[in-house]
Amino acid sequence: MEIDLGPEAAAFRTEIRGWIAAHAPAELAAMTDWNAAAMTGGHSVNAEPEQSPEYAAWEQELLDARLICASWPEQYGGRGLGPVENAILTEEFHRAGVPRIRRGFGEGMVGPSLMAHGTAEQQEHFLRRIITAEDVYCQGFSEPDHGSDLGSVETRGVVDGDEIVITGQKVWTSGFYRANMMFVLCRTDTAAPKHRGLSYVLVPFLDNNIEARPLKQMTGAAQFGQEFFDGARAPMFNVVGGLNNGWKVAMTTLGFERGGSATTQHLRFEREFWDLVDLARKLGRERDPLIRQQLAWAYTHVQIMRFSGLRLLSQLAEGRDPGPEASTSKLFWSEYEKRLGEIAIDLLGAEGLVRPEGEGYQVSHWQDVFLASRAGTIYSGTSEIQRNIIAERALGLPREGGHKPAPKPATR
Repeated sequence: MEIDLGPEAAAFRTEIRGWIAAHAPAELAAMTDWNAAAMTGGHSVNAEPEQSPEYAAWEQELLDARLICASWPEQYGGRGLGPVENAILTEEFHRAGVPRIRRGFGEGMVGPSLMAHGTAEQQEHFLRRIITAEDVYCQGFSEPDHGSDLGSVETRGVVDGDEIVITGQKVWTSGFYRANMMFVLCRTDTAAPKHRGLSYVLVPFLDNNIEARPLKQMTGAAQFGQEFFDGARAPMFNVVGGLNNGWKVAMTTLGFERGGSATTQHLRFEREFWDLVDLARKLGRERDPLIRQQLAWAYTHVQIMRFSGLRLLSQLAEGRDPGPEASTSKLFWSEYEKRLGEIAIDLLGAEGLVRPEGEGYQVSHWQDVFLASRAGTIYSGTSEIQRNIIAERALGLPREGGHKPAPKPATR
């Protein structure tokens, strides 16, 4: 099934396809599998290619064409691409086998939050630095005793003249090892109700009384960190949305985090599925009825993701805002990938129990999928949290604890 997105979308696809052919370095697509499924295990397969001259040249081409942070409005340095054009851009990069260079948390979370809640001066200062990668962000929300319950954060922020001084601890910080900035949710008014006395602060992450320690994962990698703030300082200029108004900003950030790329996310899972089919063939088990049943289950789930993305894309093309797709999408793909890892290990049999030789805690690709996919059901809101959101906000079911049901969102 395909959706006719109209002549303008078709023209844009032709334009982007031609631009890639004219500007992508000839050797880039052959250097590595840029479309390989990105796992949370922390083992990057593209670290070395990303340091190559070809990658640097491609990055500059994208910068010159405003195709980094391309969905940002033109006034902020983007191309102003709408959701449909943004999905087409991702599809065409995937088709050509070249990387779509993104700016991580800065592009998808901090930038939109600044556009919604920042002052003109903050937008002018911070947004450009995200596009150029002068500022690379990690997220300072979760704490040892407060993961999904962000309203209970205890990290303190105290105003000291024209600065805010932060003490406390954050944990499960993705990408901490490559960041020089952190967006931090901290408590700046201890007397206010728990959701009100919070502030959203952009904090310099290096040489600022912050001790960052890696957290070793089951995969042997250490993609996540925990941080201890001992009087870290940031200018009051870096408080987004105003003092004690951080909850509103944080909800904007989480909306973008959980929304992800629901219209195109099936692409990476589709590639991963066919890799699993190749494994079954390699092991001579592609005719095993049970294996075929499991592969069929995986294939149908990838197609559900695809059709769900097409449905969302058609809604966006008609100018309609998405409903609860962010939570349903996140719940669906994270639970799917956890099960896919289990299928892969079952397929490997005894081989799946043996680590490869090598220094440190080595794991094979499918062992990495099996172990790391469990994190997907936790970060960006646990599966339990997503189910509550769907039940209460989309279906209007009673809240946990017997409270009155949440009002259903308006429909068009």
